Amino acid sequence: MEKTGLLFRTSVLLFLLLIGFGSCMRTEPERKPNVIVIITDDQGYGDMAFHGNDWIQTPHMDQLARESFRLTDFHVGTTCAPTRSGLMTGRNCNRVGVWHTVMGRSLLRKNEVTMADVFRDNGYATGMFGKWHLGDNYPYRPHDRGFDEAFYHGGGGVTQAPDWWDNDYFDDTYLRNGKPEKVTGYCTDVWFSNALDFIERNNDKPFFCYLSTNSPHGPFHVPQEYIDLYKENPNITNPNFYGMITNVDDNLGAFRVRLEEMGLAENTILIFMTDNGTAAGVELDRDGFLTAGYNSGMRGRKSSEYNGGHRVPFFIHWPDGKMDAGKDVEQITSYNDVLPTLIDLCGLEGPEVEFDGQSISPLLKGDVADWPERIIITDTQREDDTEKWKKCAIMTGKWHLVRGEELYDMVNDPGQTTNVADLHPEIVKELRSAYELWWEDISVDFDDYCEIIINTEKESPVCIRSHDWHTEGLPPWNQGHIRTGKTDNGYWVVDVAEAGTYEFALRRWPLETGLALNASLPPGEAVSGGKPQPAGISINFISATMKAGTEEQTTAVDPGQQDVRFTFDLEPGEFRMQTWLEDTEGITRGAYYVYVNKVE
Repeated sequence: MEKTGLLFRTSVLLFLLLIGFGSCMRTEPERKPNVIVIITDDQGYGDMAFHGNDWIQTPHMDQLARESFRLTDFHVGTTCAPTRSGLMTGRNCNRVGVWHTVMGRSLLRKNEVTMADVFRDNGYATGMFGKWHLGDNYPYRPHDRGFDEAFYHGGGGVTQAPDWWDNDYFDDTYLRNGKPEKVTGYCTDVWFSNALDFIERNNDKPFFCYLSTNSPHGPFHVPQEYIDLYKENPNITNPNFYGMITNVDDNLGAFRVRLEEMGLAENTILIFMTDNGTAAGVELDRDGFLTAGYNSGMRGRKSSEYNGGHRVPFFIHWPDGKMDAGKDVEQITSYNDVLPTLIDLCGLEGPEVEFDGQSISPLLKGDVADWPERIIITDTQREDDTEKWKKCAIMTGKWHLVRGEELYDMVNDPGQTTNVADLHPEIVKELRSAYELWWEDISVDFDDYCEIIINTEKESPVCIRSHDWHTEGLPPWNQGHIRTGKTDNGYWVVDVAEAGTYEFALRRWPLETGLALNASLPPGEAVSGGKPQPAGISINFISATMKAGTEEQTTAVDPGQQDVRFTFDLEPGEFRMQTWLEDTEGITRGAYYVYVNKVE
């Protein structure tokens, strides 16, 4: 009996030891890498010292470049919103409805899957900070598109019409998940500090942080000490612009230090890129060749079909992924490649989407032997309707065909000085054929609008702005236009989510001002690095008209009113909406702001 007890106890002990040994052998599943994408606004390839600019101070960008894999032939859209749409979706900007920065053509189609959707569906915390520029109404806002937390300004930049009234880069009011929040400090500092706060609150699980600065986009407001760094240098075309970049650089340096302190730097994929060519770092002649400033030997600038419009820096740093030493990846790549690459690197389950880009993880891992020759296409539309062949570049690693007419040998002529189309007709034919197939593919939905959805359960009131008018010319897209009473008009394409009675309040000034229709405003306050906003003129309106679909209403106006109200019984569906405010001189303007509420 004693031996049996001893044997039993020995067996139990061995069993417990084996369990303990087994538990020691088991390891926790490896945590997926965090991802931070930092994108600056209007900073070109040549607007940093690492790329040969001797006049600008960017030590932290330069250090990141030295410690990263660098895509040296990386191409984006040529303006703000198009690049952001392609980055967010992995699909060409025209395909997803974003070929302009205003006129309702900066709204990302509501059925598109975003980078934030993908990361959130894979268990990541998701946050964005700064510039969104893909829609200011439901369902286009960042917190409608996969971000758990979004802190952002309106429109395409601070001081634009969808932005909070009288923001000026300093001590502004921004939107946190659609709700206004007053801040203290300079805008770029605010975006970085809020991004760090998000990271600190979510570092117990993988996170995706999209940090999109509005700097160095104009107006070029920046603390004076940054202007002082450059104002005496005659080689610099815009000291404020360079100062804004150096401010971003200072924030980048402090940001990376904090990541190290939190123990997050090793397993974080950190990407730094910009959204298009330089906006203010150069002066060019009429053909796009440099006359002043620095552009890394490239022709063109922001919105150009030449390389200076769309070739931008791209650095990717990930120590745990062995991407923490300087390496040039010279193959041609695109902003559409970023999302499929991150899905690959992070081991994510991807969406059932046909990407226009492809994962470049083989290039990052050095597997270049079987990498195929690629054709990448970018263009500049900037109209309500698209135009075939307009300001396009059809590119391989060696050849760039501009507008289907000019051919450049980028190996021997990176500055695009000599058109060799007549010498290589077979290359022209091949690239033109590629464009024809591409255009046929992406143009399927060009006639469709990204309608603003009137859904007061998701957004109340719904504020619709002149920034998103469809019109032949440019609409009043910034607050200066509204102050000076820009005499334009256009229509919105809207979609009523639910049948009911809706009240539309037509305003000249946004609701937060509390101003009457005929109110005037003094010039804005002086701001570091910029001119004050112009005075707001008084306009004496006498009548107002609104058309919703086929129904039209007109009423007399007392200029002392804050708004003019119309009520329409609406069925669900899409229609065009337009307004007219007529003044005592017989001049009509559209209402710059319309607020919509469901009353029944």
